[in-house]
Amino acid sequence: MLFSSITFLYYFLPVTAVVYFLSPKRWKNTILFLCSLFFYAWGEPKYIILMGITILQGYWFGLCIERYRTGKASRFFFICSVGISLSLLLYFKYIPFLQVSLPIGISFYTFQMISYTTDVYRGEMAQKNIINLAAYITMFPQLVAGPIVRYSDILDRLKNREHTWEGAAEGIRRFVIGLAKKVLLADQLGELGSVFLASQEKSVLFYWLYAVGAALQIYFDFSGYSDMAVGLGRIFGFRFPENFHYPFISGSITEFWRRWHISLGSWFRDYVYIPLGGSRRGKKRQLCNILIVWTLTGLWHGAAWNFVLWGLLFAVLLAVEKVWLLQALKKNRVLSHIYVLFFVLISFVIFHTSDPVRVFSDIGGLFGAGGIPLVSKEAWYCMRSFAGVLLAAAAGSTPVFRIIVKKAMEKPFLGKMLHVAEPVFVAALMITVTAYLVDGSFHPFLYFRF
Repeated sequence: MLFSSITFLYYFLPVTAVVYFLSPKRWKNTILFLCSLFFYAWGEPKYIILMGITILQGYWFGLCIERYRTGKASRFFFICSVGISLSLLLYFKYIPFLQVSLPIGISFYTFQMISYTTDVYRGEMAQKNIINLAAYITMFPQLVAGPIVRYSDILDRLKNREHTWEGAAEGIRRFVIGLAKKVLLADQLGELGSVFLASQEKSVLFYWLYAVGAALQIYFDFSGYSDMAVGLGRIFGFRFPENFHYPFISGSITEFWRRWHISLGSWFRDYVYIPLGGSRRGKKRQLCNILIVWTLTGLWHGAAWNFVLWGLLFAVLLAVEKVWLLQALKKNRVLSHIYVLFFVLISFVIFHTSDPVRVFSDIGGLFGAGGIPLVSKEAWYCMRSFAGVLLAAAAGSTPVFRIIVKKAMEKPFLGKMLHVAEPVFVAALMITVTAYLVDGSFHPFLYFRF
């Protein structure tokens, strides 16, 4: 079931909210768990058993880890739990010759289970109530595409959380904005990519339009989903971590990855990079650790060479910055932004192309390889046709609108006007999105396949 579907927006979500808020406090996690199971079973009923195995093994091993915390048995149980979680992920995601369909969201809920058992192994209390643990793992707002929510960050709110009108209103606003990002920007940018791929009149300009469109599409698709997840979590009394913070304004690739898919980057940092030694064992070991983490980061997105190349590209760039480039980038913000945008666009051309042969032809096309012309009639036509959405997306990927609203809110009269106009704007945005959904075609979230 998609967030950007009439079924979810006007059937599942309202019914779930009514049942949830009318239920006594002691039943809320149970209701959330059951509704999340229904949400997942809507598209993947056969994989409910797989999710059940993940929950049961994590629950049992978590109790064993805590019980034998001072002995060697704790480490054994921890390794067993992580091994089972990773084995299921490896089987369904990285053995393509078995032709097994990929369970939606398996990468996200597997990482959450690993974070649970790791946190318990490191000293957190194990969850005694299996429903609470199941609600954490299956929670539908962030089940299929993140953000990756750690057990230690959500433990208190699983037991005690407040529900307020202000929190619900904040959540609804955030959800609708995320939905608009997906439907009004990401899906329209996807049309640009479809036109490019079907075109027989490739040109350098067309390749760069495609690169810009692909990068912005992925950003608004995934950040839009993250906004919706954070908004839904807020409605139900949770505070999920932010997953994006205007990554395209970064002055280095290092900064870019502190702003892009924050929950994944911090997960690899805390559960892979630091345990490997991080930067504590010398420069060579640090560079080796970076290579390992980014190879894994690429593979996390899928068993395909384009993801491996994508991860290795960032590994090289981050290693170069660690060795000498980072200080130079700080001296000239304009050149540093150009550098970041250039390599980010290259990276998402790689990310967007599953055929390894086409990866190199697409990158070559950006620089005129193969004797293609600089411009073409179709490229000019697409530039004019998609100029509005490209400009809106480019502006929306920066904090310019937030700064304008913040400054306006500081003015007494404008602040009051904006406060009154906000619900009207949100309602109008929701009506517009609904019209697009009723009249449009099916556009799945890109990160559902991960």
